[in-house]
Amino acid sequence: MSRRLTWSLLIAVVLSIAALIATTDRDAIATVLRHDSGAVVIRVILLLCVAALFVAMYRERFAKAFEALLFWAVIGLLLIVGYSYRFELRDVGDRVLAELVPGHVASHGQDVEVVRSRGGDFAVSARVNGARVPMVLDSGASSVVLTQEAAKAAGLPIEVLNYTVTVDTANGRTKAAPVTLDRIEIGKLTERAVPALVAQAGELKHNLLGMSFLNRLQSWEVRGDTLRLRATP
Repeated sequence: MSRRLTWSLLIAVVLSIAALIATTDRDAIATVLRHDSGAVVIRVILLLCVAALFVAMYRERFAKAFEALLFWAVIGLLLIVGYSYRFELRDVGDRVLAELVPGHVASHGQDVEVVRSRGGDFAVSARVNGARVPMVLDSGASSVVLTQEAAKAAGLPIEVLNYTVTVDTANGRTKAAPVTLDRIEIGKLTERAVPALVAQAGELKHNLLGMSFLNRLQSWEVRGDTLRLRATP
């Protein structure tokens, strides 16, 4: 509003008060308290002018206060919605990461999902005895098979292992050492005392997530580009 409008409203207020005084020989305060129709109309006009004048004088402060109030109201609403749907939002975030990050595991209750990598395999980010170990799903492998590096990271005594089990790898037939892993974790899915093999140095390129782990699950399946694992209740 312009300065001219502010002055116009101020004049209107003064004229309204003057009209109240002029309509009676009583004082202005007594006139304001009267209940006849003429006094009511003048009071309404006076109140509207006073309200408009108040807004005109403090409009910038009102605008800033309203803007701040609206901003914090939106922030509060977002926090309430985020807290109310925190589990659903976490699932959505897991699925987005699963699409963007090869091997990332998205957990959904008792289920975990992994999206196929660009190379065509299911790369799985697992933990073996608490150590982070990247693995590749291999349903053709009868057992979980670890490289020397992964076995060492998992705290296995690789110096005293006995390589007595014959296995077939991409490099041909070789020997592997039987071990029992304390636990394998994939997302929220955990299996304990899992039989596994440790390949000899240089004989295995990737750690294999084989049937000695998969057979312990309630179910596992591949649908399109998604691997879904379900823990046993």
